[in-house]
Amino acid sequence: MRAFGRVAMWATISIVAVVILFRLTAIRWWKVPEDDPYLAASVAPALRAGDWVLLWRLTPPSLGSLALCPEPKHSDRVVIGRLVGDEGQRVKVSGTSIEVAGKRLASEGSCRQDRFTVKPPKGGVEIELRCSTEIVSNWVHERGEAEAIAELPDFEVEVHAGEVALVSDNRRFPYDSRDFGLVDRSTCKETVFFRLVGQEGFSHSPTRFTYIR
Repeated sequence: MRAFGRVAMWATISIVAVVILFRLTAIRWWKVPEDDPYLAASVAPALRAGDWVLLWRLTPPSLGSLALCPEPKHSDRVVIGRLVGDEGQRVKVSGTSIEVAGKRLASEGSCRQDRFTVKPPKGGVEIELRCSTEIVSNWVHERGEAEAIAELPDFEVEVHAGEVALVSDNRRFPYDSRDFGLVDRSTCKETVFFRLVGQEGFSHSPTRFTYIR
């Protein structure tokens, strides 16, 4: 029994040490703010305000990944979006669609749910949006659809060295480069890759322990 106790103790110490090492170097857990309605609306349908997620920070986010970055005009605020556009490429966002270097990004497959609801950032009752998929640099992700309406003017820009466009998954209520321009790619250090638990709590299995595309 004493031998078993020592093995259990050292196993526990080893696990704790590995968790601490990963926490210091590779991952961070973070809660999507519940007091920022613009951020909350822009990250749907992949995320919701109140979700607890894991952020990968050992390597920089790649093009197409869902990255967390400081807002260029307000460094004390964070934004989340897809990194789009390499150096020398022109990026155009119009309604739901994105064009990179003159080519519209393709869609593949279907969403887990065809529709989802989101609360408008300026207030009011939740509205229902359609969900579709999109491929950005081999990342297949879900997006909220939107028509090219007056509230969402077309955005077109050439990406220069060290820059990248940040595009929200929710194309109906975005908060991205259309609002604050291109971002310094070196400031985007963390990738959102896993949800530990959703806003509904641990008992809600569809949003518990889910991989974020």
